Amino acid sequence: MLNAFAPARTSSEAPEFAETPAAGLSRRSFLVAGLAAGGGLLLSIGLPKFAGEALAADGPFAPDAFIRIGSDGAVTLVMPQVEMGQGTYTSLPMLIAEELQIDLSQVRLEHAPPDDKLYGNPAIGFQVTGGSTSIRGFYEPLRKAGASARTMLVAAAAQMWGVDPAACDAAHGVVLHPASGRQASYGSLAEKAAAMPVPKDVALKPVDKFTLIGTPAKRLDAAGKVDGTAAYGIDVKLPGLKVATVAACPVFGGKLKSVDDTDARAVKGVRQVVKLDDAVAVVADHMGAAKKGLAALKIEWDEGPNATLSTEEIVRQMEALAATGPGVDDKKVGDVEAAERAAARTVKATYQMPFLAHTTMEPLNCTVHVRPDACEVWVGSQVLSRAQATAAEVTGLPREKVTVHNHLLGGGFGRRLEVDSVTQAVKIAKQVDGPVKVVWTREEDIQHDIYRPYYYDQFAAGLDAQGKVTSFRHRVVGSSIVARWLPQAFTNGLDFDAVDGAAGPYGFANLHVDYVRHMLPQGLETGWWRGVGVTHNAFVVEGFVDELAVEAKADPVAFRRELLANDARARGVLDLAAQKAGWSGALPARSGRGVSLLLGFGTYMAQVAEVEIGKDGAVKVSRIVCAVDCGVVINPDTVKAQVQGGIVYGLSAALYGQITLKDGRVEQSNFDSYQALRIEEMPAIEVHIVESREAPGGIGEPSTSGVAPAVVNAVFAATGQRLRQLPIDPDRLKGA
Repeated sequence: MLNAFAPARTSSEAPEFAETPAAGLSRRSFLVAGLAAGGGLLLSIGLPKFAGEALAADGPFAPDAFIRIGSDGAVTLVMPQVEMGQGTYTSLPMLIAEELQIDLSQVRLEHAPPDDKLYGNPAIGFQVTGGSTSIRGFYEPLRKAGASARTMLVAAAAQMWGVDPAACDAAHGVVLHPASGRQASYGSLAEKAAAMPVPKDVALKPVDKFTLIGTPAKRLDAAGKVDGTAAYGIDVKLPGLKVATVAACPVFGGKLKSVDDTDARAVKGVRQVVKLDDAVAVVADHMGAAKKGLAALKIEWDEGPNATLSTEEIVRQMEALAATGPGVDDKKVGDVEAAERAAARTVKATYQMPFLAHTTMEPLNCTVHVRPDACEVWVGSQVLSRAQATAAEVTGLPREKVTVHNHLLGGGFGRRLEVDSVTQAVKIAKQVDGPVKVVWTREEDIQHDIYRPYYYDQFAAGLDAQGKVTSFRHRVVGSSIVARWLPQAFTNGLDFDAVDGAAGPYGFANLHVDYVRHMLPQGLETGWWRGVGVTHNAFVVEGFVDELAVEAKADPVAFRRELLANDARARGVLDLAAQKAGWSGALPARSGRGVSLLLGFGTYMAQVAEVEIGKDGAVKVSRIVCAVDCGVVINPDTVKAQVQGGIVYGLSAALYGQITLKDGRVEQSNFDSYQALRIEEMPAIEVHIVESREAPGGIGEPSTSGVAPAVVNAVFAATGQRLRQLPIDPDRLKGA
């Protein structure tokens, strides 16, 4: 989603790269060439913003990405995005390699340092990896960079040979002059190319001429992950490094009252106990000693005003807001009130979704070395410039004195869009002589996460005598992530992400969507969770649309299709998923199929789930069939892997995921109480990709959003039990 990070746009709006003629650079782009240190071509290309982007108030946003071509012919891409398992470190180099006419194996990668101006995400406005925007944001700019570099290299060769550049070609890192048989490698031409004029207009390859984009390329980061050489933040090793682990106040918003560290200091290997306002850290020679020392602390907490907070209290507040709170309109189409008065019947429903934790496989960690005049940070972060900014603020140093070393991320899902763990690590490091690696335990991670919001949604729809939808009303109640994380985009009290997808991809003639903000107690924060708005709205909208199909006595697929008269891409994925799943085929007793459809992150996706319900109410998801139209596909293997991984993540949440509060504390603590899908529970997953020439859509998050509604709709088909709240409660399905 541009959805999660930038102002909302309608489904018909396209990003600027789809509108800019391929013949030339946008007026908001610029290209600069120069001589790289040690010789070679250094190419810097300004990256255009999305049209309509309103986040940068100080004029056009033009960060730079850098391509270096060395005398050895190697092409180095300074990666503006981070790799957290989504395949960015392969797909983005494919864009450059395609236009530069080189093999993917010739591209080398470097992590970009924190710098919003040089490495800002053009889809969002600053340096961030999230919202399934990496390909959408960099698809055309990086292709232009590759094409411009190729043009300059060809020009250099043509000048050297005294021939027309149009008589030359390029392939596999070599410029060729077929008429004479001459050839020159990119490396030998790099220095001369740096002196060539920068092309004002550069032609990009048409889709039908792609040789690399659209092919199943092997992941460039796979070898290091297999042989153990890949470096994650938790792998950092430095001379004199100490390891710390922490205990924060178990009640949100609470403070440290006192601590007796006598026993902790007696633990072998413990070097220091650091006290913060709301936490205690034990610094030791290794993690084992730090954990033992932490367990030996005698801590007294000031629990503050949230000591009695419970999930039930939060839900009561949201229920009251849904009934009486003034809503902020997101969409108003037609005349909903008149349509409701004329309706033959009205269907109403209330849906709820719980708080959710991220549970990335790599626990939160951050290594920091604070010196009097400088600070170094080693971390895997989705927001490097924000990590640098918080370190500067805590230390009081200017930002240029803070160096941030980026690493691969062992899962992000939005959790590493936050810098709370970096802030804490720098505070601890200020009191430690030398570098210290702060590692959160799994319990600390789950009980002090920044959670996916709790949502409370109310629906009302009118049907005519023939079962056609005549009105659709959706009220969203939830906390606002945007107001905290991106306040400049929180306008008129509307959280654009909370209502993203709140009407699905459907063309309702009379529609009203509004939003009511729920204010959480101080200290309890909510954040992005592998997409947020669509992950909740796909579930509630698709569940309610299924209810309307039942009320209209219509087939759920056919019912949806009638609501998609003007959207061929949505009908395409719906039909494909239904066909591949054998939608109308017979199933055994206590088994069922369910369907979901969504448009999110610029991608259309339909899923069909097959489930079996045990006598004890347990839900076994046996098969998921997914059809996806994400526009131009860069690497089909990555698309399939992302869809499969997203389904596992979303299915874990649908079956088990919830964070609950009692006495101000999170009740879940590890994977025994916050369960993930087990290997024996894994369904068969089929992924069918629609061939498309539309602008690329995002793929990291849609499948997470679409699996839960498909599953609960299948549960209804199998049992007749309509589930309007997650996670699925097997007790409701016993004997059903």
